[in-house]
Amino acid sequence: MSRQALILDSHNLIPKLLPQSIKSIEYVQGNGGPGSIKQTNFHEGSHMKCLKHKIDSLDIENYQCKYTMIEGDALGGKLESLSYEVKFEATADGGSKVTSTTYYHAKGDTELKVEELTAGKDKAMGMFKVIEEYLLANPNVYA
Repeated sequence: MSRQALILDSHNLIPKLLPQSIKSIEYVQGNGGPGSIKQTNFHEGSHMKCLKHKIDSLDIENYQCKYTMIEGDALGGKLESLSYEVKFEATADGGSKVTSTTYYHAKGDTELKVEELTAGKDKAMGMFKVIEEYLLANPNVYA
């Protein structure tokens, strides 16, 4: 999978591939480097209005990115934030392996239920699958 598609150009690609869910993604601060804040806007009537992610670090040479969801309905009043670490590694067959780790930062003594965590993971994996299928069908788009 292309790191460019998932990290550097996700604000353009994701709304294109998931127009029924995501209205737009735009930078509200910065231009994509560390410290930038990206806002995801959902369609009117959706169960979420928007999300904001802050890019904590971006290591293009080593194909790594760290970012934090700092605001949005997905935090559900139980979380201060969600932090993500994403790393891309080349595989022997010419493909890529993506490793993603999520850190949940709960408010106070809030306990998170496994079902809540699984639901969020399932949504992210669904989006990831759509992007993967698109990139496999269109290998030259981010070549």
